[in-house]
Amino acid sequence: MPKTTQITARSSDPPPVSKPRQPLNLFAFGVMLLLCLIWGFQQIAIKAVATDIAPVLQLAIRFGIAGSVFGALSIRREGFGLLTDGTLLPGCIVGIFFGVEFLLVAEALRFTTAAHTVVFLYTAPVFAALGLVFVPEERIKNAQWSGIIVAFIGIAVAFLSHTDSQRHLALLGDALALLSGLCWGLGAIILRRSALANASPLKTSFYQLLIAGVILGGFTFFNREATVHFTPIAIASLLFQTIVVAFMSYLTWFWLLTKYLASRLMLLSLMTPLFGVIFGHTLLGDPVNSHFAVGTSLVLGGIALVNGVEFIGPLRRWVKRR
Repeated sequence: MPKTTQITARSSDPPPVSKPRQPLNLFAFGVMLLLCLIWGFQQIAIKAVATDIAPVLQLAIRFGIAGSVFGALSIRREGFGLLTDGTLLPGCIVGIFFGVEFLLVAEALRFTTAAHTVVFLYTAPVFAALGLVFVPEERIKNAQWSGIIVAFIGIAVAFLSHTDSQRHLALLGDALALLSGLCWGLGAIILRRSALANASPLKTSFYQLLIAGVILGGFTFFNREATVHFTPIAIASLLFQTIVVAFMSYLTWFWLLTKYLASRLMLLSLMTPLFGVIFGHTLLGDPVNSHFAVGTSLVLGGIALVNGVEFIGPLRRWVKRR
């Protein structure tokens, strides 16, 4: 990994200037498609072993391990000066949002299905796009607002899809998942508008994962949810969550945020609910009624409306070269 020059921020220094981000291209689309597949499966991996290891504890373990490793690598690369370059405060704030986001996800999985959880968690891109409208290069075009509106309608329709006797509990789970999406969106806005905008993906991962691990670990301790049954499927789930999700996918995600427009990446991540619903229905038997199917379709339709504008130009140029 190439070495970088360490710069110490002083109170008299001007605010950091973000490097220009690229619009999405076919490479970014392909990487995001893979990430969405991984993220769509992670809620299913958590829910599948919830009786062996509490969801909050699963997340605490994976974030604690990954955050510690990323912290050690960051210190080796930059020394302890990495905490004096102006990224510590925004890093802690983003880490708190990240930890609360997944705490809400873990609690949501207690009351609602994995399919519902992943759909409402991935409302985050909508919140991020709304929060980044004041950043000129992140601002979405007028035609793309129709996609935002369609996505919100889809969220509302999916919310009304519960019909069983436990509807009130399921709605509570949906609401917690929706709040987790808000936390993710707010964290992405802070990341984009602070000194973290130009920080290395390694450092950004360190702040978020380690702080999230501490928050979730503390919650587990005080709620006495530390009972663990290390069954083969539980071990496999933890390995997947730690190595594939926490290490590989998050590091890739934060790298993408340093290269491409955050609002477009967030909106593209809305493909994740499609995979989450498919995995949840196929592997866990999560019910998919007509209301939920229509709502999910509207959310995905909103993605197509928002991101279609971004890919028409690159796709035309690619076809012409052929």
